[in-house]
Amino acid sequence: MFFHWSGAEFVNRHLAQAVKAWGDSFRQAGDFLLVMVLLPVETALLAIPAWALLAFVALLSWHATRKPIATVFYVVGLYLIGVVGLWDKLMQTFSLVLVSTLFSIVIGIPTGILAAGSRWLRRVLVPVMDVMQTLPSFVYLIPVLMLFGLGKVPALFATVIYAVPPLIRLTVLGLLQVDPAAKEAAQSFGVTRGQMLLKVTLPLARPSIMAGINQTTMMALSMVVVASMIGARGLGEDVLAGIQTLDIGRGLQAGVAIVILAIVIDRITQAYGEPVRKRKPINRTDVP
Repeated sequence: MFFHWSGAEFVNRHLAQAVKAWGDSFRQAGDFLLVMVLLPVETALLAIPAWALLAFVALLSWHATRKPIATVFYVVGLYLIGVVGLWDKLMQTFSLVLVSTLFSIVIGIPTGILAAGSRWLRRVLVPVMDVMQTLPSFVYLIPVLMLFGLGKVPALFATVIYAVPPLIRLTVLGLLQVDPAAKEAAQSFGVTRGQMLLKVTLPLARPSIMAGINQTTMMALSMVVVASMIGARGLGEDVLAGIQTLDIGRGLQAGVAIVILAIVIDRITQAYGEPVRKRKPINRTDVP
């Protein structure tokens, strides 16, 4: 009852033509990203003393959460990762997550701003983002590997493709939910479109945008094991090695380190995404 048709040959033929025509250009672009962005960030993180990074995390956590017990737990958790000998791999993983998140922010927030102002663009982006989030990562890793080869660069592209849709969605949601009364009040003062965006709508949409950054960071971190399969080093490499050699302790140890890093990043970014804390209510006895 089914007639035979397969798109595999069509896709393979055109992909092979693309690799033949533009493969060198893609490799040069990948080498540029590797040498100018990924490796410098990783080298800088590895060069910073561990105590300095732990102190910075403590200050950042205290500034974001104002919770001393949580701050102590975050620092102790990261310290334990160093105790088990995974500090360097932690920095390698964090450098990939950091760069992927920055690329996602550069792509996602401007795209979300444009989509919030254009219904036609939103209709186009919604199915595209659905495909980006539901398509198994191994499927689009095949053309990325053919164009860029093994290593950190294809891992970066795969992570950005997987992690950027939540930021676009939540940026659009936050901008569309801005109170129209606030916009009308700003317009009554004669603000320009740029001032409306930078001083009214973006600040009011900040909780939603920060939630998008939080989700993007978590999804980028969830790709570290997949990234290790295509040559990216880090904690995912130990998880993969534990699976391949049935070394449960090694895999579990690296997995717990990923969980600790995820908790620290999640709690800090969530805290910065919360609305400005309400002022202390006025005591009735203070009112004359």
